[in-house]
Amino acid sequence: MKRKFLKITGITLLILVALIIAIPLLLEGKIADIIKNKVNNSINATLDFEEASLSLLKSFPNANVELTNTSLVNKAPFEGDTLFASGQIELKMSIKELFKTAEEPIAIKSLKLDKAKLHIKVDEAENANYDIAQEDNSKTESSTEESSNSFTLALDSYEITNTEIIYDDFATGMHLTISEMNHSGTGDLSLENSQLKTLTDALVSFEMDSIKYLNNNKLSLDAIISIDLKNSKYSFLENKALINQLPLVFDGFVQVNEENQEVDVTFETPSSDFKNFLAVIPEAYSKNIEDVQTTGNFEVKGQFKGIVDDTHIPTFNIKINSENASFKYPDLPKAVRNVFIDAEINNTTGITEDTYVDIKKLSFIIDQDKFNLNSRIKDLLGNTKVNAHMDGKINLANISQAYPVPEDYDLKGILNADVTTAFDMASLEKKRYQNTKTSGTMELTGFEYASEELKNPVVVDIAAVTFNPQTVILNSFVGKTGSTDFNTTGTLTNLLGFMFNDENVEGNFKLTSNTFALNDFMVEEDSADHENRTDETTPSSVEDKIKIPSFLDCTVDVTANTVLYDNLSLRNVQGTLIIRDETATVKGLRSDLFGGTLDVAGSVSTKEDTSTFDMDLGMNNFNIGESFQSLELFKVLAPLASALQGKLNSEVKISGNLKEDFTPNLATVSGDLLAELLSTKVDSKQAPLLSALDNKLSFLNTKDLDLSDLKTALTFNNGSVKVKPFTINYKDIAVNVDGSHTFEKQLQYKATLDVPAKYLGSDVNNLIAQMDDSSLEDLTIPVVANIGGNYANPTVSTDLSSGVSKLTKQLVDIQKQKLLNQGKDTAKDLLADVFKNNEKDSAQTQSSGVKEALGSLLGGAKKDSTKVDSSATKEDPVKNTAKSILGGLLGKKKKDTVN
Repeated sequence: MKRKFLKITGITLLILVALIIAIPLLLEGKIADIIKNKVNNSINATLDFEEASLSLLKSFPNANVELTNTSLVNKAPFEGDTLFASGQIELKMSIKELFKTAEEPIAIKSLKLDKAKLHIKVDEAENANYDIAQEDNSKTESSTEESSNSFTLALDSYEITNTEIIYDDFATGMHLTISEMNHSGTGDLSLENSQLKTLTDALVSFEMDSIKYLNNNKLSLDAIISIDLKNSKYSFLENKALINQLPLVFDGFVQVNEENQEVDVTFETPSSDFKNFLAVIPEAYSKNIEDVQTTGNFEVKGQFKGIVDDTHIPTFNIKINSENASFKYPDLPKAVRNVFIDAEINNTTGITEDTYVDIKKLSFIIDQDKFNLNSRIKDLLGNTKVNAHMDGKINLANISQAYPVPEDYDLKGILNADVTTAFDMASLEKKRYQNTKTSGTMELTGFEYASEELKNPVVVDIAAVTFNPQTVILNSFVGKTGSTDFNTTGTLTNLLGFMFNDENVEGNFKLTSNTFALNDFMVEEDSADHENRTDETTPSSVEDKIKIPSFLDCTVDVTANTVLYDNLSLRNVQGTLIIRDETATVKGLRSDLFGGTLDVAGSVSTKEDTSTFDMDLGMNNFNIGESFQSLELFKVLAPLASALQGKLNSEVKISGNLKEDFTPNLATVSGDLLAELLSTKVDSKQAPLLSALDNKLSFLNTKDLDLSDLKTALTFNNGSVKVKPFTINYKDIAVNVDGSHTFEKQLQYKATLDVPAKYLGSDVNNLIAQMDDSSLEDLTIPVVANIGGNYANPTVSTDLSSGVSKLTKQLVDIQKQKLLNQGKDTAKDLLADVFKNNEKDSAQTQSSGVKEALGSLLGGAKKDSTKVDSSATKEDPVKNTAKSILGGLLGKKKKDTVN
């Protein structure tokens, strides 16, 4: 019998184990379908999850359901937005709930959420993405009630970990973020009356109308909440909250009605120790307050009471009070004394716009410095109106000696202020500054400011400001940064707009400086695309870059003794600078440079990723040597100018891109240049091209080139420079030049020289002399010199040989023609004499005499016309003469020419 009992027991246990293993496998698919169907049939959104797993062992005797990577995605008007997402959801329920049909409600005993994110949105039309309940008028009341009860919360515990809740209300400009939230609660919520014990800690950020009231402030809450499900009333019993380190205790209730919610909650600090005030300040700034020595009180009391519906909020009153308090940090030398705080935050109507802040008194003393402030801010959540007065004197260095400010602040300077202001935000937003009333003075001396955005700290010797109802007068702003000193005066027209509305600084200023170095305003910025930055970015990839601030919209009249830019030193600089839309426009700027004057007009823009410029430059009486030595642009536009000494006038229109150091990127520049040379000398040793021409043409000595009053024009684009044809003179030789070169100094030029015959050697000159014709003295031949190669190693080729040959042939032809003409005249005279002579002479004798005379004239010698020198027919007299001339012209050694 005993053996039979054990056998039955064993079989039963085996069946139970088999069921525990098999049931989850059989029901997992059903569970997933039931959950999805129940939820998706009752909401205007889509619930989905990757996996639903079921375990009967994990929470035995209850079933445990886990949903992985759950998401709840909105439909129109927020289609595609994720309302809720969670890494894991764990549900605990009775096993019998697993066998219910899809129409039966399921009771959930326990809920756990991990890594959840709830993002609530209200658009400008006040549509809410959490309003996802379906409306179906065709359903009966009973069916609707049944649908709403698809899930029943019979919770005895719940837990939410690592969760983020975001509330964005674009209709009111309200944004709330609760991050790193951990919240848990225990209690039997299946009862009509129960108590829920909760623990909460999170970081809270709150913003309203672009003003941050809380920024990752620490919040913790330990509360017992009494729940009356029948009346939907939730009461605070025993609870304690910490905001940063400020303790508060709560009392009261929240009741949810059909049309609204009723609120009646009071809170206060459990003690009046002034440490409560320090506890309000974020811990990162207040540091450890446990050992801070304090006197006096600090109390916070408040109440929220009233109705919450579509048009109302609860009325509330929050009082903050402190009288004659003090505190001293043990590691700091100074104390903050005579602290008085009397402030209220009120709303007496329940209308949001009627909220106001009344700071009746806020004052303190550090050392001998005293500061006072009173202010009333009305219509806080509507058209905010501010009335405030501030006066006092503060040594900023004393602040860091009395309060643990971050070390990198390094506050210095003395602030004196006596300012009264009254304005409303609507006037500021619409730039109706005439509605603002600000008056008083503010002065800051000995101030020093350092920032990662500045290359060097800015030292302000004095900054004095006078406030008028519509303008702010900058009486003095004197200081320095790096090697730059500045003294600025002027007028600001919208300081309030800049401070409260992120508007531009508008105004007119006068800036004077002894030395103004642009390099002092360069900031280190990653030259790579910020979006493509990687951890492998090395310091070598970081370059100095000048950026024109986007918030500046002003006109500045500039006077500076010296402006340093790249390797240039501009003296006696005067002009007007208009800064707007990240663009600096220069008007009427004049300075001394390279022994002459420079006039500048144009603009520079840093708005795009690559900075650009467009300038008109006027250069008067420049020293050529200095300017071409210092200006990289001139070196590539006119490399031959490095061999010139003298003065230059020039007009340049130029545009292109700027490199990171604000110097022109030569590969991108284009424009035109018109230049006039004044009293110049040529140093051919500095120009390989001139030396090459000297060596190629013996009659040319480039140091004697006359470049005075030479005017030339050129255009440049895409790295190429094209020169408009121009003429220069060497003695009585006209040289016509045209062609182009690249920025890499590759040459492609043609120089055409009109060379007088007298420079072509003694043979040509003797030939001209024998011809005894004055008109031949002005005879010239064109000689073309083709110039190529690189400026440092040029190539020169000429057509001088063919030119001389043509000239020689021309001279010989002229001589022959002259002799023929002379022979014809002589023959006529001889024939006349023959017919007059005695008929004794025979015809044969007469014929022989004529031939002999013509032979003498045409051959230049008396020869027997019947005899021909065979060796003479083999020599071309033109070629012989040309060879003789070229031997002197093309020889490596120069010879004296005939003048």
